[in-house]
Amino acid sequence: MPKDYPDHHDAELVLKLYELRREPVLREARKTMNSWFPKTMDDFMKITKPDHPDNAAFRQVVGYWDMAFNMARHGVIHPEFLVENSGEGLWFFARIERFVEEFRKATSPRAFRNAEWVVNNTEMGKDMMPYYRTRIQALIAG
Repeated sequence: MPKDYPDHHDAELVLKLYELRREPVLREARKTMNSWFPKTMDDFMKITKPDHPDNAAFRQVVGYWDMAFNMARHGVIHPEFLVENSGEGLWFFARIERFVEEFRKATSPRAFRNAEWVVNNTEMGKDMMPYYRTRIQALIAG
């Protein structure tokens, strides 16, 4: 059950998550993924293959945000507080959101459920996703 208000434990977790984002391997993976904008389901599926040159970066970033959003979904960290400090995770999810249903059918029915939960169950997620979706559409169109 999520907490009503964030406390110092939430702040400590957010700071720890920030420290992890600065770790060199994750920093490089984030840099790689921040320039990746799949236009089609095929583009999305290609990066999930082990032989794709950016597969390790993809798995690193997906795993990181899944872990962070899982903590929110299970009440380990205050969801709104986390999402206020994690726009990058929503930005990443906005790139793949339109492929998730098909991806689940092809691979795992539970894929990306923590990100989806954050998007649908936090005010910040509900507020920010339309903005991110619009930006993604503009980037992939141009």
